[in-house]
Amino acid sequence: MNFISVMEIIGTVAFAVSGALVAIDKKLDYYGILFLAIITAVGGGIVRDVIISLPLPLALENPLYVIISIVSAICVILFYKWVNKLQSLINIFDAVGLAAFTAIGARAALNNDMYTPFVVITLALLTGTGGGILRDVFVKEIPFVFRKEVYAVASIAGSAAFLAAHLYCGLEATMYICFGVTLAIRLVSIKFNWHLDTVNTAAEAGSEKAMEGKENVREKNEE
Repeated sequence: MNFISVMEIIGTVAFAVSGALVAIDKKLDYYGILFLAIITAVGGGIVRDVIISLPLPLALENPLYVIISIVSAICVILFYKWVNKLQSLINIFDAVGLAAFTAIGARAALNNDMYTPFVVITLALLTGTGGGILRDVFVKEIPFVFRKEVYAVASIAGSAAFLAAHLYCGLEATMYICFGVTLAIRLVSIKFNWHLDTVNTAAEAGSEKAMEGKENVREKNEE
């Protein structure tokens, strides 16, 4: 078992745990918890495999990652209070999973003779973020990757690094570079709380002006 495979397992656990925690927070039953854990962990890979027209998605052909997801979800159910306190550690493992799945998605594109940069980046991005998007859609939430987080951007940067490195390196080295770039960007964004900007609406602008007005009045009263 190589390094990327080990990181993939760690990422699968993290993704499954995040799915289970969301399910518990949304008051889903045991089946709902297991389902959301599985879809978060392997959903992105299934979407990727459907797009590239594999006869059977790899997650169904080899149920190892589904089993890992189920075991992870059961552990969350049994030890919820303890697991819920480890959010910082889960975020780190989640970053590892994002990096591993991004590299695996990019490799899947090349393995299926798809060399167009847009296709490689798309498949890498879907593999890394697709499960989380499906999780949030199922519980009627705006997907996490659309809410300012430097998450999908890290996956895109990693897959772009994959394409650049593949011109000069072998496939295994290229995957390590993709993994490293994705992981580094995601961890740095967590450390320094980096977010993408959103568009200020008229209502938000009015609210900000109102707050500034109140602060000015308070300052004058203090004088």
